[in-house]
Amino acid sequence: VRIHGAAPTLVFLHEGLGSVSAWRDFPHRLAEATGRAAVIYSRWGYGQSEPVALPRSLQFMHDEAYRTLPELLAALEIGDAVLIGHSDGASIALVYAGAIGARLRGLILQAPHVFVEEVCVQAITRIRHEYASTDLRSRLARHHADPDGAFYGWADAWLDPDFRRWNLEPFLPGVCVPSLVIQGADDPYGTLAQVEAVCNQV
Repeated sequence: VRIHGAAPTLVFLHEGLGSVSAWRDFPHRLAEATGRAAVIYSRWGYGQSEPVALPRSLQFMHDEAYRTLPELLAALEIGDAVLIGHSDGASIALVYAGAIGARLRGLILQAPHVFVEEVCVQAITRIRHEYASTDLRSRLARHHADPDGAFYGWADAWLDPDFRRWNLEPFLPGVCVPSLVIQGADDPYGTLAQVEAVCNQV
């Protein structure tokens, strides 16, 4: 979805189970309030995009930052962007900013992950059980053409034992744009340790 307005363009990067529709009206409200252009898209395997082959690569966020995001910005001729990322989307934004940084004016990071915390692993373990035993699948089906692919692609990557070594801290010193970091006090997937890592190393 593309909303016309002034530069810089707000580019929304959704969470691990997100999509265009899962953002609801927030991007439109923010674009209207700021007068900025905006782009909202569902990553491969999410929303109404094509299904992704499982299991996902454990480098899926790096792949998005190194390949998909630069291609998107170039294809849409966005030369001045503010990346607004939530959770996995915020992590993708950090990799892009730290490794590439082109076309970038700033970052808004909602609950970014820069390393794996035990609270996150426990929360995903719980929600994986809920997916099989509650109405979570039907709720996700409102936002995803392939809810199983979206859910298991995300959950099984995060729960893979090899993913415990995943760490984005080496990218943080390369981030050279203003960054707003937001973390909910009761977020079951992360703590203020993530915010402190970003603020101390960017």
